Amino acid sequence: MRREAEVRMPEALLWAVAILLAVAAGWAWNSWRHRVANRRAGRPGTRPGRGDTGGRRPTAPKPRGTDRPSAKPRSRDTPQPGEIWWADVPYADGSGSKVRPCLVLRADSRGADVLKITSQDKSDRDDHVRIPTRDWDPGAEHDSYLSLTEPIRLSSAAFADHAGRCDADLWRKVRSLRHLPTP
Repeated sequence: MRREAEVRMPEALLWAVAILLAVAAGWAWNSWRHRVANRRAGRPGTRPGRGDTGGRRPTAPKPRGTDRPSAKPRSRDTPQPGEIWWADVPYADGSGSKVRPCLVLRADSRGADVLKITSQDKSDRDDHVRIPTRDWDPGAEHDSYLSLTEPIRLSSAAFADHAGRCDADLWRKVRSLRHLPTP
């Protein structure tokens, strides 16, 4: 009887160590995936969807392609209708904000009305429309989705970097929507 207990104890210990190693490996894999995804998206040190910025204002990622000779230099530092900008956009529930691309609908000296752009697949929703991303983000792996819900008013300080212009066909479609402000 005593010998049987001695044999089972090390076996249970081995299982516990195996489980612990599996959990640690899963955590490390998940952490690595987030770092790689953020590096590809140009957001070093951030995690997608994270609202807590630790009291500091998040900085916009450097738009891809700006170091290439074909990239056009930015001609103005203020958003204009039809342009896509990286901006610090608050979450709908007010719990924080996220630096994300957005389409400028109307702008004045104090700020602009914008629509959010997300890289999440929203093809099954009527309130989102596909937006060609490679026009303003050459490193993008797929198109994004423009939210056609109510625009958000952002102050001038929220805008960080100019990303590019909206596709002309999509801009005409957005301007024809009656519930959205036009320039």
